[in-house]
Amino acid sequence: MSTYKLGSSISLFAIFLILGTLFVSCQKYKTTNVANFDKNDSPIISAEEKTFKIKKDSIQQLFLSRPKYQANGFDFPVGKPNAQGYYNAQGFGENNHLGDDWNSVKGGNSDLGDPIYAIANGYVNFARDVGGGWGNVIRIWHQLDDKTIVESLYAHCDKILIKEERFVIQGEKIGTIGNAGGIYLAHLHFEIRDSLFLPIGKGYSVFTEGYLNPTLFIKSYR
Repeated sequence: MSTYKLGSSISLFAIFLILGTLFVSCQKYKTTNVANFDKNDSPIISAEEKTFKIKKDSIQQLFLSRPKYQANGFDFPVGKPNAQGYYNAQGFGENNHLGDDWNSVKGGNSDLGDPIYAIANGYVNFARDVGGGWGNVIRIWHQLDDKTIVESLYAHCDKILIKEERFVIQGEKIGTIGNAGGIYLAHLHFEIRDSLFLPIGKGYSVFTEGYLNPTLFIKSYR
């Protein structure tokens, strides 16, 4: 009788031990999976990601609600309207450059603080300091007559004089030329993109899909 009770006790202990081990393993597996989900698959979207995930038809709707801000011509971003007093120090494609670098003909930092102008009517979708070699950056959407949307980007700004989520008119002063906190001599790095959701990027690449030659584009839409 005592032998039977002892055996029964051992069997029950073994069962509880197995069940306890399975429970701990399941909890550990669950915790590990939740941690991995939070780290790699978080559904939380940052404000910047939300800005760049706006659908193209939503952008067009912006201009449909304010048709007077549709682009009706393009000028250069400095020395308006024809870049008078400036030269393109490094054009699109030179050294895999994805934009134009506008410098004063006076050289050096002589253009530090000079005005930057919106190249056309449009909508400011981004105006922030991103740090590093970019500094202050402004991005503006422009709608053409055929409803095509392009984006202009103005980088290394000393000051941003415009706010996000507002319309601008052609030739409006939106910022001043800077040097990204002294990293470069003062100049404006300027891009035009026909792909609206590209990240800030690197400014240089052998891959140019989504980028347009700014000078040729402006000359084509004067």
